[in-house]
Amino acid sequence: MEHLVRAFSSLRRFFSDTKGNIAIIFTLAVVPVMGAMGVAVDYSLANASRTALQASLDNTGLMLAKMMPLSDTDLNTRGWQIFQGNLGQSPLVFQQSDLVITQTTTTLQLDITTTYNTQLASILKLVGASTSFPVGAHAQVSWGNSRLRVALVLDNTLSMLQSSKITALKTAANNLVTQLQGVATNNGDVYISIVPFAVAVNAGSSNYNASWIDWYEWEHDPNNVSKGTCSVSTYNGTSQSTCTSHGTCSVAGYTTQSTCTAAGTCSVSGRTSQSTCGTCSVGSSTSQSTCQAAGTCSISGFTSQSTCTSAHHCSVGTWSTQSQCQTHGGTWLAGVWTSATWTAGTWTSATWTGATWTYDHSQWTGCVGDRGTPVGYSGYTSPGTTSGSDQDLSAPSASMQPNPATAPDSSKFPAEDSAAQPTGRYPASDCPQQAMGLSYSWTALHNLINNMTPAGTTNQGIGLVWGWMSLAGGGPFTVPAMDPNYTYNQVIILLSDGLNTENRWDGAYSYTESPAVNYRMYNTAGATPAGTCVNIKNAGFTVYTVQVDTDGAGQSAILQNCASDPSKFFMLTSSNQIITTFQQIGNALANLHLSQ
Repeated sequence: MEHLVRAFSSLRRFFSDTKGNIAIIFTLAVVPVMGAMGVAVDYSLANASRTALQASLDNTGLMLAKMMPLSDTDLNTRGWQIFQGNLGQSPLVFQQSDLVITQTTTTLQLDITTTYNTQLASILKLVGASTSFPVGAHAQVSWGNSRLRVALVLDNTLSMLQSSKITALKTAANNLVTQLQGVATNNGDVYISIVPFAVAVNAGSSNYNASWIDWYEWEHDPNNVSKGTCSVSTYNGTSQSTCTSHGTCSVAGYTTQSTCTAAGTCSVSGRTSQSTCGTCSVGSSTSQSTCQAAGTCSISGFTSQSTCTSAHHCSVGTWSTQSQCQTHGGTWLAGVWTSATWTAGTWTSATWTGATWTYDHSQWTGCVGDRGTPVGYSGYTSPGTTSGSDQDLSAPSASMQPNPATAPDSSKFPAEDSAAQPTGRYPASDCPQQAMGLSYSWTALHNLINNMTPAGTTNQGIGLVWGWMSLAGGGPFTVPAMDPNYTYNQVIILLSDGLNTENRWDGAYSYTESPAVNYRMYNTAGATPAGTCVNIKNAGFTVYTVQVDTDGAGQSAILQNCASDPSKFFMLTSSNQIITTFQQIGNALANLHLSQ
């Protein structure tokens, strides 16, 4: 008590002394300044610790979700181990009991709280600030009712050879497949489709009998005129016109329609014309007229009716005169003429069967172009910026095309090989790898990626609509049924290194951008944007777009606008960025399992 009295006495003397007031004021002012600095420093440290805590809890939830189902004991034990490993060094101190994990049939809820002790506690005490405060984090993971379907729409054009872009793309795509495979707990949790594209896409040559293919342009391509068979084998491998100008005759030896139809066969052997086809009762007459002039006489030696009927003979003996015959009791008889009869044979006229040409569609490479009416056909109108079946998933005609030689079916997918038109601007070598529908055959997906070979020009629109179709179904794609007990995230990732240069109607084999091709994909010609990109997003699919601009062509407004939102468009300037960008997208897709 005596010490306190002396202390208060000293303080009274200190404050009553008017000397050195500035020093006192300065000293007192330093205290709140230092306190404020302490608060700022500790707030920054606490905020960083809270961010790290939330990330650690999120990752713990995702990793546990892949292990489900687990018992409560295993869940808490493994959760604590994973949380500690993710958190690493931290000023926060936890006990296992601080981590509370609650599971339901399809979700995990993770909560953790602790106390953050300030690093400048002594200074904060001087200004009356709290020296500790609670810090916590919450995460919720849906582990059993969310599934992922991803379409990789990958540029396989010739320019992808530059700056090793195709090599980087293969690495990035393989990594993404592996990453998404790791998200799947069961078969069907994750499906991936792959659509390589250039100016066309490859639907698979084994589908040549499919009813959704239009053969009009393929059969009118001069490079395909010999791809067929003729019913007259002599003309196999020639052309349709050569084949159909020939035929076969039902009677051997006739090679033209005119000579064939004049010929025929007779039921009487040896008779080669309709007029001689028959038999005569007398002699060897070869026509009805000569046969009817012939006959037989009752008196031998007479060969005509006139000589026969004027001749006579005696009924007895060989008397040569009437008087002699009658003197000897005979009757003098006149000759009797019996006319010959003609029996007509059966004449069968020869028939001419024109040769038929059958195109061998099995020689098709599998590539298809944009749907719509082909250039040069009588019903063709430029597609311009209007809507069309190349921009949506409208079903093609269900029936087989009745006559591809005379009319196209614009609802079907046109077979392409070396030319969309007889100008021959689509070389067969430009046909990319065959597209693969939704699959969790990880080895097959990796093999397709590794076999991609760049060639041809850029048509992002056809790649995009086929990527959409691979998720929704149509053409060669059969989509696995969706289980109503799950939610599905359906995503398209479109990567391209260039600008749109060519489609079925516009552009050329060059690197010059075609506005008309762009318009089919995304256009602002009307009151509201339209085109493939808009249709896909309106249908509820998420679109990521990645542009790889290594030659300074500039940012593509089409790709930027096609993305579902600005965060899903990536502008890259080097090949290596493809790998890191796909990893970033893969992380975002994996985190779709994080519902809160």
